Formats: sequence, structure tokens, C-alpha cells
Amino acid sequence: MKNKVMTRVMCFVVCALLCAMAVVGLTGCSEKETDDWAKIEKAGTMKIGVTIYKPMNYKDDSGKWTGFETEFAEAVCKKLGVKAEFVEIDWNSKVIELNAGNIDCIWNGMTVTDELKASIGLSESYIRNKQVCVIRKADAEKYTSLAAMAGAAVVAEDGSAGATVAKEDANLKEKFTPVGKQTDALMEVKSGTADVAVIDIVMAQASVGDNTDYSDLQIVTGVELPSEEYAIGFRKADTATQAKVKEAIDALIKDGTLNTIAEKYGLKDRLIANQK
Repeated sequence: MKNKVMTRVMCFVVCALLCAMAVVGLTGCSEKETDDWAKIEKAGTMKIGVTIYKPMNYKDDSGKWTGFETEFAEAVCKKLGVKAEFVEIDWNSKVIELNAGNIDCIWNGMTVTDELKASIGLSESYIRNKQVCVIRKADAEKYTSLAAMAGAAVVAEDGSAGATVAKEDANLKEKFTPVGKQTDALMEVKSGTADVAVIDIVMAQASVGDNTDYSDLQIVTGVELPSEEYAIGFRKADTATQAKVKEAIDALIKDGTLNTIAEKYGLKDRLIANQK
């Protein structure tokens, strides 16, 4: 009889402990969802994951970060009372860096995809973009269409929208090779080790052609590739930071600051806020 009573008591104690642990676990999850913003606010700094991507994020002659996304992020952080700290990352590891807590957000002309929607939280889209093919001017008559690029050596940044386009197109994927950065893709074409670079049009328009470092390259006109939208990436659980950033962006749209920044970098017509 005593054994039965003791067994019932032990069962009750174990159940009580399990319930208590579950409550603590749920509380921990709840705190985790909201403490990211508290940490940012306490540190006074938001760590922003970027790559060299002109005109979005790049360094001037003094080594200081500049560009549309740079000024956009700085304006948002100013509204929120924190400092923007730009952390250069490997683009192909952006989600890993974010979820590991090495950065607080990804803010670097990031294309919205179903894969990203499943793995991280995303802001509202703010820029419309598309991919383009960049070639040497000397090959302008050779590569006039996607069909003409079959068999050409094609490069694009690994993990980028350009890489996705290249791997999905029957002509571009034939001899496709991923590279580390979009600037690497341009350098490959310039040096002759590749024939075609698939990159974002906003970067292509700022980086190739007359009076640029890639004056011997050009965008292939008449070749239509898929359009896309840019958004900022956050950890899925970090809804507080995402909400704070949204409030600041709404204020920057309302007071015209975002429009002014976009105009400075030739992106005014690509702002989704201007297309509604």
C-alpha cells in the first residue's frame, strides 16, 4: 500500500516538475522573441550585414561605408536612437550569420525569395530590381540574346538572385560558375576569364560603362530576365526589431528622406513607395 502511495506521489512530483519546466521554456521563448531589440537598444548599435555592392553598400576612398542602403540604414538607426554598424559578410552565409546572432539584420539589396521567407523574417519590400547580363563591349555583336549565350562562360555571385537566374536558364546554365561577389563576376568578364556576368541592374548601371572602373563592359539590351524586390532580413523571432524598423521607414517615406536618398543614387524610380 505504501509503495502505491509513494508511486502516486512520485508521479505527481514528476508531472509538476515537467509542467514547471514547460512554463519556463515558454517564458524563455517569449523573452527571446522580444529581447533582441532590447539588446540593440542597450548596446546603442545595430549590426547590419552587408557586402560590397555598388550603389547599395560600398566604401569610399577613405574606407567609409557609403551607398543607398548605407544611408538608408543610417537614417533608420538615427530615428531609433542607435548607431548603424556595418559588418561585411559572405553573402552565401547571410542567413547563418543572422541566425547565429553575428548580425542583427541583412540590409544589402536582398532579393525576396520563397526560401528566405521560410527561414527568416522580412520587411516590406522597398525596391524593385531585375537581373541583367553584362558582357565586354567587344562582344556586343556576339551576345545579342540568351540563345546566343549558350556555351558562353557565365558567372554570378554564389547565393544571389543572379546565380538563381543563371542556373534556371537553359542557355546560361550550360557553363555557369558561381563566384564570391558581384564585383568578382564583373572582374572575371573584364579579365576575359568569363564571357557573361549576371548581376543586379542597380549595380550594373552604377558600375559599368563610360567613366566607371568597367568602361569596357556593357549591359546587354533587349534581354529580359525576371524582376524582383528587395527587403531587409531579420531573425524570425525578432519581431520587435522588425516592427521598430518599419516604424522608422514609414516616417522616412512620409517626410521625404528616403526619396531624397534614393534620388542621390539614381534609384528614385525604383522605390516601391513611388510606384503605388
